[in-house]
Amino acid sequence: MAQSYKALKEDFVSNLSGGTVLEINSVTAVAPAAYLLWSALQSRQNFFVKYGPPAILGDFLLNIAAFLFATTLYSSNILLLNALLVLPAALLCTLPPVNSQQKKHLKPPPTSTPQEDSDGQEKLDALPVRPFITAYRGAMMVSTCVAILAVDFRVFPRRFAKVETWGTSLMDMGVGSFVFSAGLVSARPVLSARLAGKTSSLGTSLRASLRSSAPLLLLGLIRFYSVKGLDYAEHVTEYGVHWNFFFTLAFLPPFVALFQSIPKMITFTAPLSLLIGSIYQIILEITSLKAYILTAPRTDLLSQNREGIISFWGYLAIFLTGQAVGFDVLLRKPRGVPSSAPGPAQRRALLQRLIFWVVGWTVLFFAITSFKFGLNIRVSRRMANLPYIFWVSAFNCAQISIFCLIETIFFPGVYIATDVAKERQYVDRATSKILKSFNRNGLAIFLLANLLTGLVNLSLDTLSMGQTRAMGVLVAYSSLLTAAAVALDSWNLSIKL
Repeated sequence: MAQSYKALKEDFVSNLSGGTVLEINSVTAVAPAAYLLWSALQSRQNFFVKYGPPAILGDFLLNIAAFLFATTLYSSNILLLNALLVLPAALLCTLPPVNSQQKKHLKPPPTSTPQEDSDGQEKLDALPVRPFITAYRGAMMVSTCVAILAVDFRVFPRRFAKVETWGTSLMDMGVGSFVFSAGLVSARPVLSARLAGKTSSLGTSLRASLRSSAPLLLLGLIRFYSVKGLDYAEHVTEYGVHWNFFFTLAFLPPFVALFQSIPKMITFTAPLSLLIGSIYQIILEITSLKAYILTAPRTDLLSQNREGIISFWGYLAIFLTGQAVGFDVLLRKPRGVPSSAPGPAQRRALLQRLIFWVVGWTVLFFAITSFKFGLNIRVSRRMANLPYIFWVSAFNCAQISIFCLIETIFFPGVYIATDVAKERQYVDRATSKILKSFNRNGLAIFLLANLLTGLVNLSLDTLSMGQTRAMGVLVAYSSLLTAAAVALDSWNLSIKL
């Protein structure tokens, strides 16, 4: 009986064809729409300043429950859910900010710029905390954690689950976004070292990358032995017999370290990503590699794990794309902006740069996938091919741009503050505590989500659960993850894996 149920579970997530890019965009638009309403409530009503039960509940409903409902109960009425989030925000925008004195603090003195130190104040950090990046990464982590359990219930539409080979789905985008996001934040230590004039030899960089990879390799091994030992349902064509997503994450740092040791590599990270992805796609097209991935018998270690091993090159390109965007968005002054430029000019330059990324990757995506005007190559998460790289890159750049625009409109003090203390106040005011918590300990929360997902699937018959019971389990699971994330943040704990 147990084995037949395992087969049912595997069939439930196998041979799926996904959905449309437009619907995926509509569902994921719930995250910035929720942040929009959160920002309107905060800037117009100071709703989340005093973080008591009403604020905690509101934060949870907007930044956790909204996405859960978007992928379950509102999956067929996603435009309605977006409207329910955007319309109240629009109404709140008609109100003045709750602090009528705020505006006079937003204009910097005419003789001072954000980097100047004329009053003996501490200089602003060249790599500031970006609330919109915190919101973007927190929302991405929330959506990932929600989906990995929700996919095991019938209330979660099959078109949102990972596709078998060709097509697009919400969870396919989630995997790529996780890697893109990791690449984005990996730019911070590189920028920090170069701003400080520090250089590392290739050997030093490789040793550091291997140390960061070791915990991920261990997690990959633990997951592998747990799945095999517990006879847990698994989707072999996702990564292979032994491979899993933790192994993919673990092998990224050493390869990236090879490129980071090259002087002036910052300028060429995006072209390098494009080069790797293009060469990989050419090999898929002109050799038998594509057929090998899709049809080869699993006779040895390589063939048994061919999806995970070969698709790694696509994920490496995505990681490098994220890092290239990070080199732009994490710096206080975007490249090409004069050192004397004030905060508003810097923010305009940043938005323009983000729009450039969005347009560039979107054009490339349509150029390679269009049947009429392009190469007509379909997206494949299983191979992490070039269309998948372009899709993930365009999507994440668009998400970051929207979050950045929302912050720019509602919290201008973040980018025009002239001293460190005031900037910290603005940053804190512009940041959801829940999204901050998920961003701060993202990998630890992701690990906890995997453990809870396994526990639920081993304890409950998720396939036979009705809508009400399924939603009860998912809300409880989301609440537990949120409580763990917020507790770690409130205790000032950062778990590095």
